[in-house]
Amino acid sequence: MAKAAPLPEVLSHVVEFATSIMLCDACLIYVLEGDELVLRASKEPNPEAVDRLRLKQGQGITGWVAEHKEPVVLSRCAYQDWRFRFFNELPEDRFEAFLSVPLLSRGRVVGVINLQNRTAHDYSDREVMMISAIGLLMGAEIEVARLENENAELSNRLEVRKLLERAKGILQQELKITEEAAYLMLQRQSQQRRRPMREIADAIVLSHSVKQG
Repeated sequence: MAKAAPLPEVLSHVVEFATSIMLCDACLIYVLEGDELVLRASKEPNPEAVDRLRLKQGQGITGWVAEHKEPVVLSRCAYQDWRFRFFNELPEDRFEAFLSVPLLSRGRVVGVINLQNRTAHDYSDREVMMISAIGLLMGAEIEVARLENENAELSNRLEVRKLLERAKGILQQELKITEEAAYLMLQRQSQQRRRPMREIADAIVLSHSVKQG
């Protein structure tokens, strides 16, 4: 792919596809970021946990799957499994059946996809194979999308840094103050106006450009 789709869009497609081929009450996708698995996409009933729930590799069934690169198939009483861990954000103890599969890219875990059923469900070998295939097919796309997202965030941080440096330079020149004093002024304006420092810096740069003609 020359350019990856945004990560949320990719994950949304994975959830939509997985739930279209398998009957389930919940579908969750965790993405490995550093040493943590972060819940980045979910089919109801817990959308409020997306982007908030984090767990370590080895933590809970999901963490075990990521650590061992192996699926876990629990047809009933999933909450009694020794690897199970309860999270306040996820009422997982209400689900009887639990299918968890690693998302892989070139043999490396990039995330985990979980499908859950409120009532007991005997996952067939075909169902496990289909979700495992999704894990292999979509793992690489998720990895590329995640890297694109990280690059975009890095680029944005660099742009903000350059803008702040320019605004500080303008304040130093016009007010004859030190770099530290200029930064503190930007910070104070940001706090008082309750606006991001980037917006304050952008306004200073724009005002300076207008004065310069």
